[in-house]
Amino acid sequence: MVNHARDYGARGRVGVSAPQANPTVEPEVAAFLPAHTTLLASRLTSQQAEPKDRYREYFTGLENTLATYDTLKLDVCGFACTASTYLVGRQDEDDELNRLSDLKGYPVISAGLAIEQALRTLNIEKLAIGAPYPEWSVAMSRDYWISRGFNVVNTTRIAIASADTRAIYELSGKDALATLNTVDFSEADAILLTGTGMPSLEATIALMKSTGKPVVSSNLCLTWAMRMALDLPDDGDPGDAPRHPLLNGWQSKIKDL
Repeated sequence: MVNHARDYGARGRVGVSAPQANPTVEPEVAAFLPAHTTLLASRLTSQQAEPKDRYREYFTGLENTLATYDTLKLDVCGFACTASTYLVGRQDEDDELNRLSDLKGYPVISAGLAIEQALRTLNIEKLAIGAPYPEWSVAMSRDYWISRGFNVVNTTRIAIASADTRAIYELSGKDALATLNTVDFSEADAILLTGTGMPSLEATIALMKSTGKPVVSSNLCLTWAMRMALDLPDDGDPGDAPRHPLLNGWQSKIKDL
């Protein structure tokens, strides 16, 4: 799509709704987007102290979050909290996203839905997961992907500093690699770095080099799915990095984030 009447965002006004304390979604999504698109972020908010309650409120409050765009008409919007959709489950996720898409008049896509779409496109059956969550949330992520029909051959927990899931936002890609470099991924068709709050760009490149397998993340898949909804296929140059099977061009942007 191209809207020549717009000074900015002629190829797409891309909304993304990120958890309130998450510092990772906007820079990574921006790196994945092509020229002449505009990223317009909103915040998922909750005052709940318990992570499970907070995750659920992010999802049940998504309609109110989208209302903060007021009269601004997006072309697509991504719900950037994978853990929320692990908690609510596939049927409630599908039903609510369909309802909101009809209500708003543009596609509303979750990171969970986008990851599934990406894995199907890549013909992935056997999946390894790297998850920066507490144990209960790691288990939810494994169960979710099994419910989506994948054979989860390995689930690795990337430790965080406390039981508060907001500790995810203190991680770096190097923290993830310190754990994941010790894992045998030989049985997996692909590796999923789940969670929108953990920086994953450098880890994606490093793991693709070391394993020779596709590595996908929540933010990469979400942006890829939104680009597909806008008919914006991959047109990027990976430079010296391994070519990614979904999106390229972001590899050279990492140093400037």
